[in-house]
Amino acid sequence: MAEKFYLTTAITYTSRKPHIGNTYEIVLSDAIVRFKRMLGYDVYFLTGTDEHGQKIEGNALQNNMTPKEYVDRVAGEVKAIWDLMNASYDQFIRTTDDFHVKSVQKIFKKLYEQGDIYKSSYEGNYCVACESFFTDTQLVDGCCPDCGGPVKLTKEEAYFFKMSKYQDRLMQHIEEHPEFICPESRKREMVNNFLKPGLQDLCVSRTSFKWGIPVTFDEKHVIYVWIDALSNYITALGYDTDGSGELYKKYWPANVHIIGKDILRFHTIYWPIILMALGEPLPKQIFGHPWLLSGTDKMSKSKGNVMYADDLVRHFTVDGMRYYLLSEMPYAQDGTITYQNIITRYNADLANTLGNLVNRTVAMVHKYFNGVLIKPAGKPDALDEDLIGTAVNVVAKYEALMNAYKTADALDAIMDVARRSNKYIDETTPWALAKDESQKDRLAAVLYNLAEAIRFIAVMIAPLLPQTGAEILKQLGSPASDYSSLKTFGAILNGAKVGEAAPLFGRIDETKKLEEIEAENLAKQGQTAAPKAEAKPEHGKTEAASIPGIITIDDFAKVELCTAEIKDCVPVEKSDKLLKLTLDDGRGGRQVVSGIAQWYQPQDLIGKKIIVVANLKPAKLRGVESNGMILAADAEGRANVIFIDASVPNGAKVR
Repeated sequence: MAEKFYLTTAITYTSRKPHIGNTYEIVLSDAIVRFKRMLGYDVYFLTGTDEHGQKIEGNALQNNMTPKEYVDRVAGEVKAIWDLMNASYDQFIRTTDDFHVKSVQKIFKKLYEQGDIYKSSYEGNYCVACESFFTDTQLVDGCCPDCGGPVKLTKEEAYFFKMSKYQDRLMQHIEEHPEFICPESRKREMVNNFLKPGLQDLCVSRTSFKWGIPVTFDEKHVIYVWIDALSNYITALGYDTDGSGELYKKYWPANVHIIGKDILRFHTIYWPIILMALGEPLPKQIFGHPWLLSGTDKMSKSKGNVMYADDLVRHFTVDGMRYYLLSEMPYAQDGTITYQNIITRYNADLANTLGNLVNRTVAMVHKYFNGVLIKPAGKPDALDEDLIGTAVNVVAKYEALMNAYKTADALDAIMDVARRSNKYIDETTPWALAKDESQKDRLAAVLYNLAEAIRFIAVMIAPLLPQTGAEILKQLGSPASDYSSLKTFGAILNGAKVGEAAPLFGRIDETKKLEEIEAENLAKQGQTAAPKAEAKPEHGKTEAASIPGIITIDDFAKVELCTAEIKDCVPVEKSDKLLKLTLDDGRGGRQVVSGIAQWYQPQDLIGKKIIVVANLKPAKLRGVESNGMILAADAEGRANVIFIDASVPNGAKVR
């Protein structure tokens, strides 16, 4: 019977569409489970969405939607992106699923009845964005220590979980299972910063909002995120306090929870203690992966540096982005993403090293042997031995790295085979061998060895880049693709016919691609790209004709600028970029759509005075009519709205 392997991602919070940093987690998890399946494991892969809480209730209100309508929309976006990235999950759970709701209510009641949960009241600093309470000493400059956002002193009746009751037991478990939290640096952080100072009892219900799972025996309370969201890992398998389902009995405990480092405390302290209280086994491992930064900054809509998977895939393909995410993210340190870095790695590794290798090898087999591979009968020479040894020896290294979730190193090991294969072509010069009829057998051996080395690459790369692995094997004529076939070099049958040669990854023109992306991003914001600067005039010359974009005073007079006050502001449906602004322009009012949602929250704009282009031709953006354009300054890729003094009357002409 196959060994079981149960992997979960953190369930995505449905406050908004996930960005590429969130998407990294599903791609990493998918690569791991595909690898495990290739090794013959009986895999169960769980992902999904976390759909309750005050933040979602507020977002729904801003969008004039019910909370359920709002989470249905965002959960659909999450699932669509996971599917786009070829995530091979077995189940997509939503915390609004009826079976989850019922099971969580039973879990809460059981913990209450056995004395682990009690009612009291809470007063503390509450961060709505993180949905967390913090003590005064935990705040950083008076703000949330996790997100840096504002906190509000909150007091309300709540149920609490007795964390301290299980603290020593959890410490013992961590000491006895050194692999329980990884990387090692994350374990030290949890033990030194949270466990050793002592655990406070945990707030596990709320009364200040209604969008949550009701406590069955006290319905003014809703069950807070820690018991609601974390329990998904067992409710998805049919866990029930009255007797669990077959999937739970088969797959629990989880082999690994894959989560971001920012939610490590919840998974390595709160979740294990909840399981201990329930009398259930703990997961075998929690892996806290690092963040993917935009340049050197954490991705944030307020910073305007957010990238989305669907946009990136249109420019760089699914496997192009999977490759970047899996190869660029270190094991323990934060990774970085920029458009320039994506293009550089795409061209160097995928188009040149791998794509060119496959294309020219298959093309040469067609050119010199009518597409037929001939297995060498003689003894390999030194160059052959080196290529063969590289391919065969990489397999064990690759397997160890994948088992340790070090995908960047695993991909580098695979690319070592590709790099060695390209060098082998330069060393053996097949084009020169083809000119000498006496070297025909040698040429056949070289091309066979190349094809077999490429087959090793295809099999190993398939869990990480599934479309690419399948396409390479197709071009090779679909030879053996099971992992066990990598035990020996030479699985391609004598006389096998290769498929048609086709480019795997087309080389990207960096300048053109960056211009295309810039224009696309500006278009989403309702702007156009600035004209390209031309050569500067000679020193001392200031002719107007030599300066691009020069206009006359008559041209300027055609643009009518006036002041206006933002009376209302809401997000545009089905858009993460656009806000709909209702303006008092002193002339009866107007509606303007602006692409500033990634930098401004709607509530922060209401009441502000701005400058608007009043005679711009009306346009429809996402089906919403826009009558004008607000003025903003472009600074390092961020649109900074130009606000004016509140004393200026609405409708005043700007000259």
